[in-house]
Amino acid sequence: MSKEKEKILLAHGSGGILSRRLVEEVFAKAFSNPLLAPLNDQAIFELPNKKLAFTTDSYVVNPVFFPGGDIGKLSVCGTINDLAVGGAEPVYLSASFIIEEGMDFDDLKKIVDSMSKTANAAGVKIITGDTKVVERGKGDKVFINTTGIGVVNDDINLTPANISPGDVIIVSGSMGDHGIAIMTFREGIQMEVPVESDCAPLHLLVNDMLTKAGGVKAMRDPTRGGLATILNEFASSSNCGMIIREDDIPVKEEVKGACEILGFDPLYLANEGKLVAVVAKEYAQDVLSAMKANPLGKDAAIIGTVLSEPKGKVLLETSIGNKRILDMLSGEQLPRIC
Repeated sequence: MSKEKEKILLAHGSGGILSRRLVEEVFAKAFSNPLLAPLNDQAIFELPNKKLAFTTDSYVVNPVFFPGGDIGKLSVCGTINDLAVGGAEPVYLSASFIIEEGMDFDDLKKIVDSMSKTANAAGVKIITGDTKVVERGKGDKVFINTTGIGVVNDDINLTPANISPGDVIIVSGSMGDHGIAIMTFREGIQMEVPVESDCAPLHLLVNDMLTKAGGVKAMRDPTRGGLATILNEFASSSNCGMIIREDDIPVKEEVKGACEILGFDPLYLANEGKLVAVVAKEYAQDVLSAMKANPLGKDAAIIGTVLSEPKGKVLLETSIGNKRILDMLSGEQLPRIC
């Protein structure tokens, strides 16, 4: 009997185990090169007299307008953040649109205006792009691809390979806001306190962390797959263990409530205006103070530490003192989230 061919699933876009497998077994294998090998959110490379960061991402969020933002704002912030967590100062973006026949012209203008305002406020220019239109029913209003270029100082080297036992894990604020904002709005769930997306550009916060403190070894923004998935990627790449404390992880009460109703875990939910940093222990308090002085880091918290064992694993210390393994996201929790 012939073996049934494997198909792409929605879960391959979740940011979890299947996403990692797809990247490693298909794309990384085919495109193998030293710049791609770290599988960071951006590639860092050098040209004569310049060290640059380069990233690209696509946005398919449904709905395209949601509490706290829209697909346009999301695409600009997401690309800026992928550059920022590599230590880059974002400079230029491109923007390409796949537009479905029948989309309202006014909606497209709102999205483009939102991109313009977000980029201008961040001091970033959108300098090139492309548009394509597909037949009605072949898309979902609009999909956006953005590519970004940033400049990296020569002395900055942020990578999970730097992580070592004793380091401290810090998050910049509450987890799960974006995922719950999208899901409750999408499903028409009325919350007593509505949740808004945390969608925001993080480059100025990162700049404060790097220039006012130091000791930052690695950073990521926990989008698809959330905090749990990012920490598992850190642990795997560094061959270290990690432990985080449930009581120290900031989660808004309204997000906790929505998670209880919907059966979600906030540690696996997408965020679009938060970062996770691993910092040398002796610098942790200085980095935390620098973050708290920035509006986007006012709720920053130390949530855990890096261990020598168990290698490649993340442990969660629960509110009642038990410890359990915190795995990478398996399957699709929330499709079309970014």
